[in-house]
Amino acid sequence: MNEITAITPQVKDKRRCNIFVDGRFCCGLTLEATVKNRLKVGQIVSPEKLSEIQLESEKNTALDKALTHVSATRKTEKQVREFLSGKGYLPAVIDYAIEKMKGYNFLNDGEYAEAYVESAGKKKGSRLIKMELKAKGVSETEIDEALSAVDGEAQEDAAKAILYKYMRGKTADRETLQKAYRHLMGKGFEYDVAKAALASLGELDEE
Repeated sequence: MNEITAITPQVKDKRRCNIFVDGRFCCGLTLEATVKNRLKVGQIVSPEKLSEIQLESEKNTALDKALTHVSATRKTEKQVREFLSGKGYLPAVIDYAIEKMKGYNFLNDGEYAEAYVESAGKKKGSRLIKMELKAKGVSETEIDEALSAVDGEAQEDAAKAILYKYMRGKTADRETLQKAYRHLMGKGFEYDVAKAALASLGELDEE
């Protein structure tokens, strides 16, 4: 059993408060739930009881916040989990919101990856796109499936567009072409794609 040592209002949401147990932050709760369960400083309570209170009273609140979070731009499951965790919700509450959102198809990492690849593929290479999607929590399988739809010619066109922009006002000498090559590789394009794009400007000697 543990002791509630502080109950403080949240700065960004006055309808919520932070519960501290044994001097450490434990969770966030609505004021309604805090009052309804008669929580107060000095009260002895188990972590399981606090988890139960939060799960029952805040699962819909968490779902509403998560839905608002994805209303402007689509998010991955990892991003929504991090968002809700940052709001002080316990894992059980977050799991509830995530499963509900999946059921409504507001969360679908596979579809997210497909849309991301379609958009980012116009200005980035597949290597960089894969890295970024992994950082967003998308699985390897879903990333590979999304990237399988990438047209090699489209990637080459994207590389050329970036290359021509980079080369604007520059002379296509050996040193500049090498820098341009490194620029394309930095954008995540595959070796063959970068070389093909550069071939339209001139030969690039290997270093």
